[in-house]
Amino acid sequence: LANCEEWNADLVEKARKVLSEIRSTLVDEPPVQLKNGGLIRKGVNAQLDELIDLSTNSHELIMQLEAREKELTGITSLKVRFNNVFGYYIEITNTHKDKVPTDRYDRKQTLANAERYLTKELAELETKVLSAQSKRLELEIAMFTALVASCLKETRSLLGIANSWAEIDVVTALACLAIEQNYVRPQLSLAGNLNLRASRHPVIEQALSLPFVANDVHLAKGGTLLLTGPNMAGKSTLMRQIAVSAILAQTGSFVPAKEAELPVFDRLFTRIGASDFLSEGLSTFMVEMKETAEMLQMATENSLVILDEVGRGTSTYDGMSLAQAILEFLVENKKSMTLFATHYHELTELSTAYPQVVNGHMRIHEEMTSSGPEIRFLHQLAKGPANKSYGIHVGKLAGLPSSVTKRATSILKKLEMSGRRVDVNQMSLLQILDSSPIAEENLFDALERKVELPPL
Repeated sequence: LANCEEWNADLVEKARKVLSEIRSTLVDEPPVQLKNGGLIRKGVNAQLDELIDLSTNSHELIMQLEAREKELTGITSLKVRFNNVFGYYIEITNTHKDKVPTDRYDRKQTLANAERYLTKELAELETKVLSAQSKRLELEIAMFTALVASCLKETRSLLGIANSWAEIDVVTALACLAIEQNYVRPQLSLAGNLNLRASRHPVIEQALSLPFVANDVHLAKGGTLLLTGPNMAGKSTLMRQIAVSAILAQTGSFVPAKEAELPVFDRLFTRIGASDFLSEGLSTFMVEMKETAEMLQMATENSLVILDEVGRGTSTYDGMSLAQAILEFLVENKKSMTLFATHYHELTELSTAYPQVVNGHMRIHEEMTSSGPEIRFLHQLAKGPANKSYGIHVGKLAGLPSSVTKRATSILKKLEMSGRRVDVNQMSLLQILDSSPIAEENLFDALERKVELPPL
């Protein structure tokens, strides 16, 4: 945008000339296809105007010729007709054949009650009418091709001004959005801290009928926010809105918050949601591990890493072990700013070993009703780990049969009272790793070995 003055005089003038040529040549609403013509305005080419009149007004021209011949001959019953054998001809009944001007009329056919004639003027009109459409199409395509060639000569200038206008369009759109949605100008933190007050998700808040629940997020350089809590509580949304705010800030945009201080990230890594590549023989867990391995290789202390429920695609102990090892590796080795959501509540103990790990959870309001305990998601970020999972409640909200949720509640109470875990006898994917502890700096190598496909 700093170069607007430089391109304004030259490029804008060239663009105006191209636009003027297009507007003066083409009709206001050109057809999608060229095969039927109708592209070029009247008045651009005299020959084309005549062909257009002939192709669109042929019936009127024939009627005009018929009227003139009636007046010249005095034969009121004279008719100009057409068939596929003779084309256009003049038909006169035998009653009036003595009035036929033989110096201009050439007899073509004799019928029982009439004679058919041809004149030079009618023959010329017939030739023009029958060939007008094809000639019109050829001329229109030739003129359109010439117009395209003329525009292509200014391709460099047009692309240059298009890029500038596109940039203006984007900046203007972001400015309007900032005003309409009350965004704030972010401050860049040289210390690498992240502070968002009343942060919002720019897309979800516009899709909701109710007010969006804003949240405050504070992380020091290299800090980790460890989020726990049930599904639907808002963990993924919170992480996404932080990532979007970081992207918006680094594009020069205002961000959806009341106050915003953000570091400059060199890269942003996300692993949110589940996907698989069945055509490549890769399961959801395989894809998760490959993408995580890539993150661990490429992340730096200036990166933002977002991981949502890593390890959920395998057995409980395998998944929890991997999640903890990955988180420890990020904290100790990469020192990246990290947002880590998990259902493994055991990981919250890492905050005692690593001061940079901050526990957080999304608040839930629980109350007893006549039908039993009911929960309501508040979507508010609070300090500390979640004290309950609420998985059964989420299942109830999803519409599971009451017999299933009641049975699940009964089983959960028994497990909590006995204090024991369910030991599922399945082969651990971690068994393929060395039995000795994994060095943190080699964790991503271990992950890559873990996800290798066996030979066919």
